[in-house]
Amino acid sequence: MLRIATAATILITLAACSGSPDEESSGTNLSQSTPKAVCGPGSNPEIGIQGRVSRAEQDNGRAAEGYNCNTEMVGSYAVPNPIGTVGGFQVHRYIDAQGQECAFYDSTLLYPTNLADLESGVNVMDMSDPSNPTLSTRLLTPAMLTPHESLRLNQERGLLVAVAGNLSTAPGIVDIWDVSQDCLNPQFQSSSLAGILGHESGMAPDGNTYYVGSAGGTTTVAVDISNPLLPRTIWAGNYSAHGMTVSDDGNRLYISAVGANGLSKAELIILDVSEIQSRELIPNVTEVARLDWEPVSIPQIAEPFTRDGKAYLFEVDEYGHGSEVGAARIIDIDDETNPKVVSNIRLEVHNPENFDAIADDPGASFQAQGYAAHYCNIPTRVNPTIAACSMIVSGLRVYDIRDPHNPKEIAYFNPPQNARVTPYFEASAWAMSGPAFVPERKEIWYSDGYAGLFVVKLTNDVWPEN
Repeated sequence: MLRIATAATILITLAACSGSPDEESSGTNLSQSTPKAVCGPGSNPEIGIQGRVSRAEQDNGRAAEGYNCNTEMVGSYAVPNPIGTVGGFQVHRYIDAQGQECAFYDSTLLYPTNLADLESGVNVMDMSDPSNPTLSTRLLTPAMLTPHESLRLNQERGLLVAVAGNLSTAPGIVDIWDVSQDCLNPQFQSSSLAGILGHESGMAPDGNTYYVGSAGGTTTVAVDISNPLLPRTIWAGNYSAHGMTVSDDGNRLYISAVGANGLSKAELIILDVSEIQSRELIPNVTEVARLDWEPVSIPQIAEPFTRDGKAYLFEVDEYGHGSEVGAARIIDIDDETNPKVVSNIRLEVHNPENFDAIADDPGASFQAQGYAAHYCNIPTRVNPTIAACSMIVSGLRVYDIRDPHNPKEIAYFNPPQNARVTPYFEASAWAMSGPAFVPERKEIWYSDGYAGLFVVKLTNDVWPEN
């Protein structure tokens, strides 16, 4: 029997969860903030505490100028004075067979809060001129209307896939669109209930398997999308999976779990899914390892990468408040049976000694927003030099991760913040999307839930080459 929990249940349960990072093995103080960026020419940096936007800065107009450190805004697709949300959880970049450059991003944090601004579905953007992103069309099939955190793009096959979701879980309608030939005008392939229950997802790099996690339920499902016209469910497991990623060979599934078998614990789970990848008739899926840590909020997703031949995961937690902010971390999985946290990625606003000072900052005390992380991403899985994170009120943060044991902040961007017309929500950033990268132009694309899409360029040569 499937159990469905409310979003409130998840938040309350996970607030009480804790684990233990292996600090002795890392030789690192895993609770300290990451070193601040050194801001070069053209910057308009933060004042005081790293990551902070204070009430005084909102009141005196400083926040309306925005904050940038070794970044500049190239362009945006912004909605002025929005009533609802106009940006969501994922931004993807794609270049199609014709050489057209496109972006795809969901337009809502929680459907239908975007409808008041005449925004809906997944926005398909013409990025031929990144200084002027232009809306080409919108995808309005059921899952694309409310994809929550599940929108995934497979670069190899050019498939854009989502499952219907909300704060907890929803009927698992999976929508598939082909963007390979004309990314400005995606071609609809299918819409089916193959996901069982939906919230979050992951996709195998070969583009043949789409994994669906229900988060508020206890289901993790593998969907065969090798024929995008006829997707089919090929495996279902009892894991309360949030975000998921898949190893390059398709044989490992990395689950950021909000608790298995009754929301008992938040942790990383590594599964051997080789028999799903090889399409055994009745696949046997086994656990390779589990890992928990503290502080933890809600594990969001863990991106695999290698550095100098060693295997790691870049994991990020979402939400949380005060001492429960998990932020992000790098996990050594070179011995995948014994994963270890080797460093944390945190801001000074996450340090306990600053909690009293920031308590009254706009957005800081809101459990579903605040000074917390939401998504992080890397531009490549082989020797990435940077990672970028959406840290909600603190905006887009960029880190040098060439030394996985000692990451450091190198840049940030927090756009001009204006008063909101909606009650209760005060003026603040709402950066919650997974970023996309354009390495050849040193650009990062991300969306803000209350502003829209931003194209940000790293300046002052802070993007390391290798």
